[in-house]
Amino acid sequence: MKRVDVAAAVLRRGDGAVLLGQRAEGTFYPGYWEFPGGKVEPGETPAQALLRELAEELEIAVAPEDLLPWVVREHVYPHAQVRLHFFRVPRWAGEPRARVHAALAWVKPPQQTVAPMLPANGPVWKFLALPQQMLVSGVAVLLEAGEPLAAAFERQEAALARARAQGPVLVQVREPAALAEALVRRLRPQLGAEDLLVVNGEVDAAQALGTGLHLPQRRLEALSGRPELPWVGASVHGAAALRRAEALGLDYAVLGPVRPTRSHPGAAALGWPGFEAIARAAAIPVYAIGGLGPEDLEAAHHAGAHGVAAIRAWWD
Repeated sequence: MKRVDVAAAVLRRGDGAVLLGQRAEGTFYPGYWEFPGGKVEPGETPAQALLRELAEELEIAVAPEDLLPWVVREHVYPHAQVRLHFFRVPRWAGEPRARVHAALAWVKPPQQTVAPMLPANGPVWKFLALPQQMLVSGVAVLLEAGEPLAAAFERQEAALARARAQGPVLVQVREPAALAEALVRRLRPQLGAEDLLVVNGEVDAAQALGTGLHLPQRRLEALSGRPELPWVGASVHGAAALRRAEALGLDYAVLGPVRPTRSHPGAAALGWPGFEAIARAAAIPVYAIGGLGPEDLEAAHHAGAHGVAAIRAWWD
């Protein structure tokens, strides 16, 4: 079967809407909606191909530094096996025009107001609902340091408010069972429609609390299939575990530590080059964690990360 590399752009406006194009008559899958982009020609990198395609297809100009590597997906169509290199594009010059598409539409995930979508784009559309910020709870850490429970809860609520002031948040509650349940009850009323909530632990606990599930790496390695929950992610510390998360069809992974941390003083830090070597070309979004905060988001994006996960950064 023919193998084709394609570069695709996730152009996202300030209001969160993403640009989609409808395939014209006379092409494969006419009438289907897709992300703008096109075939990588011989001698081109995916980034070079996308810059060319955006100029030709939409009449917009994008600076090379504004192509942020994201996920790489493979899909087998009847005519070819396609490897899609997705880039997020936060800025461009010009107003997109439909040069090759039958129509263009701005759609805000998770809504899907146009249909049908190309088959390869379904998982990618879901990924776009993941916030770029992950707040990992730290009530247990505060309790170990001698802080009273009520004060620790209040401090966690304040941290969530600070995080949400900068945009949507994926909250990972990682406390033991009874404490996790109490913390979910405290934090859930603060969350908005674009925020997500997962608990670190067992499938039964996530189902009982009505949340998504986050798996530590040891649980990920023991799984035989994806748990039946709307959102499932995992912590990974190397390429093998990330491949496992991809194979199980998880929604995201958290990779680190990028820098030395107080919570894991003996763990070897990856640094940004080490993180990029593992995360670049992942099939699912990857968050960077380990000594990071919201100020590291730009560096994370250029290293191929979906976003940044942090614990102490939100209250220190």
